[in-house]
Amino acid sequence: MTAMADEIPEDGGVRVVDYLAAELARVGVTHMFGVGGANIEDLYDAVHRTGTIRGVVAKHEFSAVTMADGYARATRRLGVVAATSGGGAMNLVPGLAEAYASRVPVLALVGQPPTGQEGRGAFQESSGKAGSFDAREVFTPVSQFCARVDDADSLAELLPRAVAAALADPKGPAVLLLPKDVQQAQVELPDHGVTPTPLVQTTAGATAGPGAEARDAVSAALRGASRVLIIAGEEVAAADARGELAELARRLGAWVAVTPDAKDVFDNRSPRFAGVAGVMGHANVEDCLRRADLCLLVGTRLPALASGGLDQPLAATTVVCINPEPPFVAGIALGGNLREALRAVVGELPSCSRPCAEHDGPVPTRVPTPVPKPLHTPVPQSGGGTVSYAEAVAAVEAALPQDAHVFVDAGNAGATAIHLLPAPRHGRFVVAVGMGGMGYTFGAGIGAALATGQRTYVLAGDGAFFMHGMEVHTAVEYAAPVTFVIFNNNAHAMCAIRDELIQGGVRSDDLFARTDIAAGVAAAFPALDATWAGDAAQLRQALLRSNASGDPAFIALDCHAREIPPFLPFLPFTESTESTKRPESEESSDERGPVHVG
Repeated sequence: MTAMADEIPEDGGVRVVDYLAAELARVGVTHMFGVGGANIEDLYDAVHRTGTIRGVVAKHEFSAVTMADGYARATRRLGVVAATSGGGAMNLVPGLAEAYASRVPVLALVGQPPTGQEGRGAFQESSGKAGSFDAREVFTPVSQFCARVDDADSLAELLPRAVAAALADPKGPAVLLLPKDVQQAQVELPDHGVTPTPLVQTTAGATAGPGAEARDAVSAALRGASRVLIIAGEEVAAADARGELAELARRLGAWVAVTPDAKDVFDNRSPRFAGVAGVMGHANVEDCLRRADLCLLVGTRLPALASGGLDQPLAATTVVCINPEPPFVAGIALGGNLREALRAVVGELPSCSRPCAEHDGPVPTRVPTPVPKPLHTPVPQSGGGTVSYAEAVAAVEAALPQDAHVFVDAGNAGATAIHLLPAPRHGRFVVAVGMGGMGYTFGAGIGAALATGQRTYVLAGDGAFFMHGMEVHTAVEYAAPVTFVIFNNNAHAMCAIRDELIQGGVRSDDLFARTDIAAGVAAAFPALDATWAGDAAQLRQALLRSNASGDPAFIALDCHAREIPPFLPFLPFTESTESTKRPESEESSDERGPVHVG
């Protein structure tokens, strides 16, 4: 129990919010993220009184959810977000949808108007009465558990159910709707509170172990395979199963590829590392899959972003999946807790290591990049000032501390970072591909940095920045050690490239006038180290300076809107233009500017 809970008289009651805050502290919650408001202010007061949970006020509820999401991914603890009723509550939905799709354990505590005002036109009412919509119907599709706390006594039963649902397999958000009068009500202390959870999550399937029949089928398939490609996913990190994955790869002599959101689950510098699978990945993975006689999915269902380009070789290869949920491709499936399942399977294999030589030699330690053909020959920029994605990512790699966290946003810059940037050896490399929402990284990076105290890099484009980039204010207010790197191509560039390649022409509404983002941020936050990097060397210097500081930093660089990222759907179009290039004189007169290739 917390110090506050110890001071509660045994024969007395406490406010519901005080009990709630004390129970969250008991299960190891250290931060609560959110935005205040009249119908959640009592909870913030209770959190402040605990002295053990830090209440962090974000600028927007979406970012507050992503802070809780980033906190959960970096620590493997329950992330907690709080918001008031009405628009504040509705702003939670896209962030919870990401956590739901990516199976991230988040508890959302959502204020509601007092119960006595329900059905009488209460401000921000969402009770479902008298023509209002029902908040439960909104949150249920994006949560593993959703309940309304109708009275003070029911919290003792609903809170542990919510926490258990968030941490179960499959993990995901849980939502408790808290009317204001219920928050303020007195509750008698129950004999037992929420069962404390360890820092590393365990789940219901951990004690029982994986099913013997499925385990035997998987083990037999693995023992009978001579060439194995493992494709590992984010659940490996969520289950803290990196060691088990590495041991499995060693015993099998397997190549290991990763899904786009799981670069950090296997050493990217290992001779067994085959690269990233899918539309932002490496051709090397397809080569390994064609040479393998078994594909083992570990901690992934292999969604479309991870399977893109691999459909034909997957159909011709035996597929085995070890994951709490069944795969999206046909194969032998072993469910249950991932870490326990891996340990059981490894125990069925010979302890000696199969050499990579059985797989016709190791894969390259530096995976070759399949470079798409340019639409037009690049033309030098008059005056310079733009940095190619490849050069920028190389500068990030050169400066990145190996214990840092990396959060990569959507878009061209994100595709390039997923493709080219090796994951740090001792930090997270997070990509939110569940919903792929732009702007996710700003809150998530802050949540991870505050939770761990480790330097966190946020890599995002200007489109993502304009959505949720003013969470920089939150980083400054809380002195979060986050380095924001903004790849500014003055466009929704992936949309613009799609317009040109697929729709037959670039629409002007996807191209913007140049904005000096670094100057704007510097003016808004005089104490923040905000820099514009004119080339890769300046970017690296600014990154190294941020590493030496315990404070947030902000760096913007200019990229070209028509630089083509390493993105599989663009390859057929760029390849088809190679034989029909225009004369150099015509290329040089293209007013839209050059195309650079990463």
